[in-house]
Amino acid sequence: MPNAAIRVDSSKMIGSGHLMRCLTLAAQMRDDGKAVHFICRELEGNLCQIVTDQGFFLHRLPMHATDDSLMGYAAWLTVPQAADAAETAAVLHRIQPVERLVVDSYALDAAWERQMRPLVREIFVIDDLANRRHECDILLDQNFYRKMQHRYDGLVPEKCRRLLGPSHALLREEFYAARKKLAGRDGVLRRILVFYGGSDATCETEKAIHVLLQLHLPSVAVDVVVGGSNPRRAYIEELCGKHDFLRYYCQVSNMAELMAQADLSLGAGGTTTWERCFLGLPAIVTAIAENQLEVCRDCAEMGYIYYLGRWDEVTEEDIAAAVQKCTMPQVLREMQRRCQRIGGS
Repeated sequence: MPNAAIRVDSSKMIGSGHLMRCLTLAAQMRDDGKAVHFICRELEGNLCQIVTDQGFFLHRLPMHATDDSLMGYAAWLTVPQAADAAETAAVLHRIQPVERLVVDSYALDAAWERQMRPLVREIFVIDDLANRRHECDILLDQNFYRKMQHRYDGLVPEKCRRLLGPSHALLREEFYAARKKLAGRDGVLRRILVFYGGSDATCETEKAIHVLLQLHLPSVAVDVVVGGSNPRRAYIEELCGKHDFLRYYCQVSNMAELMAQADLSLGAGGTTTWERCFLGLPAIVTAIAENQLEVCRDCAEMGYIYYLGRWDEVTEEDIAAAVQKCTMPQVLREMQRRCQRIGGS
């Protein structure tokens, strides 16, 4: 059985999105007959247990004290690229031969990838930023941008196969199954899904809950989902437990079902955007990270999402006004129609 390796991390700082989309790709590669090995660093708030829970091989890179000289995304690794490359290469040597290496990290670039090249047959990079060079055979950027076809010009080898746009989104099988059974929405707001990613470092979940408590929407049920790396999950669970219309979920495996049941979502940009659109779920969106700003703006310009702005600028009043607008059936129906255009529903 041919081996495939995936270099990806999760943590309180990184969140869970990179790992979750790699798990989707890993499941596809396993179905294609590959033995999939994850290579993940021990970081605070990591979700490595999910890897083994889903039956994949896991190789843990050691935790180090953070190198204070590392800035920006480089700090995600906690070690210099060269050190990470050496530790990753040691794992790859143990699991030879490796047919494909998947790399999903904003902290890694062509310098790291070139060191892996002699150890693998193919390098598959997942990126969203288009801010650095890559030495890869395949590049996947599943996001929508107005000029997405040219975002990686000069950043990847000429022969690199580029998979660009939401038509290449990594969606778990549950989303395809849910879409087949999806009932048409009529514009009436009966259920809201609140989900701001696995770690929600900017505490948007609590902000949304406070808004919904203030609005008093008696005929609306609310599903509140948090990830296992959310440091405020115990408080959020306690808060939801005080109100019958709030249902609390942590690290769910049925996100597609929850999305299919909802009429509106309050959430972040990122991978979840394409999951929502695939199921025709309108969303009021807050960008919770710098790398979400451009894609949120471009999606908003096309009418695919109701975009409020960046996390440090969006107030509870902004969210409340948007939700109140969505209680009007004509508004919600139009939002649904627009998001379906990119989701292909």
